[in-house]
Amino acid sequence: MSDKPSVLFVCVHNAGRSQLAAGWLAHLAGDRIEVRSAGSAPADQVNPVAVEAMREVGIDITAEQPKILTVDAVEASDVVITMGCGDTCPIFPGKRYEDWKLDDPAGQGIEAVRPIRDEIRTRIDKLISEILPGD
Repeated sequence: MSDKPSVLFVCVHNAGRSQLAAGWLAHLAGDRIEVRSAGSAPADQVNPVAVEAMREVGIDITAEQPKILTVDAVEASDVVITMGCGDTCPIFPGKRYEDWKLDDPAGQGIEAVRPIRDEIRTRIDKLISEILPGD
């Protein structure tokens, strides 16, 4: 059992917002936080515009694949952050849940995805400061 905190990002397709968030958290926190992402109805691939937006800031998420949300993933996480997946996320006592209201990058061009990427970065910075205080 790991003693480092774990965060699960969940959106419907696990192709945009949750991948952006997981990419930021892995990049900014390194191995200090375990990062997971999943979707209630995963897409076939990560949104190419999300990949491009992250590449612009030096983060490579090309190896990521959308994954199905499992009860085990939620149970194994300390913090669960949903991004528009509604009521499909199982709730367990003792977990910290947040719902981040963010525009969906699906079908959007790079100009629309950049502000979403940047808003997620801001939220990730805050999350890290809360999970790893004084780090």
